[in-house]
Amino acid sequence: MQAVKMYTTAVCPYCIRAKQLLKARGVETIEEIRIDLNPAERDHMMATTHRRTVPQIFVGSTHVGGCDDLVALDAKGGLMPLLQAA
Repeated sequence: MQAVKMYTTAVCPYCIRAKQLLKARGVETIEEIRIDLNPAERDHMMATTHRRTVPQIFVGSTHVGGCDDLVALDAKGGLMPLLQAA
């Protein structure tokens, strides 16, 4: 299964929802980068994704986007193939 990295904050309901969906799809480990604790990581996230909001989710090297993007990808059947890609 591909590695999953997620930029988050402590009390973000969208981050919680995204983590729940990923875990329901079999993701055991999520590398969580807390941008509320490390402002440099927020800068890095914004430079990489061109977005300011959390979560920002990466599956392998693919930027999925935020929670709504993740849910939409799953709804159209694209999340599992992305997670299982070698």
